[in-house]
Amino acid sequence: MSNKEIIGIIGAMEVETAGLVAEMTQTKTSTVSGITFTQGHLCGKEVVVATCGVGKVFAAICAEAMILRFGVTALLNTGVAGGLSPMLEVGDVVVADEVVQHDMNTTALGDPRGLLSGLNVIKIKTDARLTKALCEATAKEELNGIVGTVASGDLFVSDAHVKEKLVREFDAVACEMEGAAIGHVAFVNGVPFSVLRAISDGGDGMEFSEFVGVAAKISVAVTKEFLNSL
Repeated sequence: MSNKEIIGIIGAMEVETAGLVAEMTQTKTSTVSGITFTQGHLCGKEVVVATCGVGKVFAAICAEAMILRFGVTALLNTGVAGGLSPMLEVGDVVVADEVVQHDMNTTALGDPRGLLSGLNVIKIKTDARLTKALCEATAKEELNGIVGTVASGDLFVSDAHVKEKLVREFDAVACEMEGAAIGHVAFVNGVPFSVLRAISDGGDGMEFSEFVGVAAKISVAVTKEFLNSL
């Protein structure tokens, strides 16, 4: 069995991955379940990069294909998110130490909100080595960053009440729509994963359209520094 490290990098939107693909060398593309996967080299590392599409199902399909079809040994979900912490402003960075699916809800059966049936956990921890490398990459890029829980769900958060609920129930510092699904797939397959998000808005969606491009460039820069450090 090969000990070669292959990093799978997943973004939901093309704006989150195009800057990475553009700098890859020795590339080869394949399409699986309608998702285009680009294999090649970036920052001296062997990588597979894909734009999965928005939402947890697309993210899970992509992550499973990364593992089973392309044999990645680690997964990184990179891109933008809404900030939930008062410590965050647009352009700041969140590195997840845990992820949670905030819309998983079997409370009618007596379960706590967010419990993943079958796994019997609410939050899934990210890989310590990858998380540390992302924090170091953020610092090298001289960006303000925090570590905390990233909440994912099939909902674009634009309501103050929802934002408050995510903070109160899960102590979340950022919200998006893919990271916890990728973490779920990684967990059941025994593959280390991490989640990096640059803040594009304050969890209310008001700034998203204006700043998504800026935030995506930041996530690309940190991702490249991350690869350089591995």
